Amino acid sequence: MAIIKPFKGLRPPKEIVEEVACLPYDVMNSEEAANMAIGKEASLLRITRAEIEFEKGTDSHAEKVYLHAKSNFEAFQDKKYLVQDSEDKYYIYAQTMNNKTQYGIVGAASCQDYIDGVIKKHELTRPDKEEDRKVLSRILEANIEPVFFTYRAVPEIDSIVSNIVTNNKAEYDFTAEDGFGHHFWVIKDAEINKNLEQLFKEKVPNTYVADGHHRTAAAAGMSEEFRKKNPNHTGNEAYNYFMAVHFPDTQLQIIDYNRVVKDLNGLSTDEFLSKIDENFIIKQISDTILKPEKLHDFSMYLDSKWYGLTAKSSTFNDDNPIDSLDVSVLSKYVLDPVLNIKDLRTDTRIDFVGGIRGLSELSKRVDSGEMAVAFALFPVSMNQLMNIADTNNIMPPKVTWFEPKLRSGLVINKIDE
Repeated sequence: MAIIKPFKGLRPPKEIVEEVACLPYDVMNSEEAANMAIGKEASLLRITRAEIEFEKGTDSHAEKVYLHAKSNFEAFQDKKYLVQDSEDKYYIYAQTMNNKTQYGIVGAASCQDYIDGVIKKHELTRPDKEEDRKVLSRILEANIEPVFFTYRAVPEIDSIVSNIVTNNKAEYDFTAEDGFGHHFWVIKDAEINKNLEQLFKEKVPNTYVADGHHRTAAAAGMSEEFRKKNPNHTGNEAYNYFMAVHFPDTQLQIIDYNRVVKDLNGLSTDEFLSKIDENFIIKQISDTILKPEKLHDFSMYLDSKWYGLTAKSSTFNDDNPIDSLDVSVLSKYVLDPVLNIKDLRTDTRIDFVGGIRGLSELSKRVDSGEMAVAFALFPVSMNQLMNIADTNNIMPPKVTWFEPKLRSGLVINKIDE
């Protein structure tokens, strides 16, 4: 069963929370981060992307950048941009997008749970990205940014969250520049915190990494390092835990993650369509955007036309967690055999477009001449994600897109105790 503990959060005063809060480190480049931090002395980007305070082009992985992040982190605490709570608490972090709000509980997840498989993953991680987050966390002695987790909803936990949200004013409540709302409650009642901890232990057999596999793996790796250095290790030390926001699966929705390809692998349009016709039924051709409406339906944009495609039944197996995925169908019957794209992680002829940009982004990139063809997919379901994780399978690359992204800086978990 999952171990999720309350912790003494390090948080900004409500008067400056909007200045401190920022998007996660990995959704922007250095130049974008620098622009986002203009006029914001207390922006957490000055810690998570500390290279923005150096000369343009400075390596974000340079030792001087990590040390500067540490210096800024200490300065933020000295200046009271970040103030630590005096007692262990859970927090509720809610996000609003398109008039829909999802409510998550911020708690300290167990590194041992990750090692033991209680925390389940669905993506592979890259050692270089893991090391980057490990170095920063090690230097700061803190989980500076939360990980995005989910779990199968528990009515008793939902009820507690609902009561707190209904009967208490949010500590933070603001709309970010992208139009998404962010709301944050501090759970101050010791009995409620104790009850939540027990409910997680009794009612939540597993949690799932939705977004943040590298940060999760880095936390577990760093915990192991600390453990080896501590001859009096007990398992209760702060370094055995890392910060995550836990959302019930019933409140989350995965957004589509689409593909664009630079060329047709030497084929003419007619030759390409002929090969598509072997494994897909072309059910509609339109001058306007066609959106996939159900699993195994695709949309394709080619030569200023949208094509509605349905995969033939021979191309998928809904009894197999991986073979049921539309990304698997597309790779197996189009990208690999027809377009000669074998490795989605390394092939430079393919790119990926998050559904938050809309399907018009696909036609835009093709019409510009940058790309030759685009494919829109029906989004993966939470049930599919959990089934893959439960069966110890790994998703193909670039399958899940969660939105809104968690804002960093609302709360931080220090592990220097």
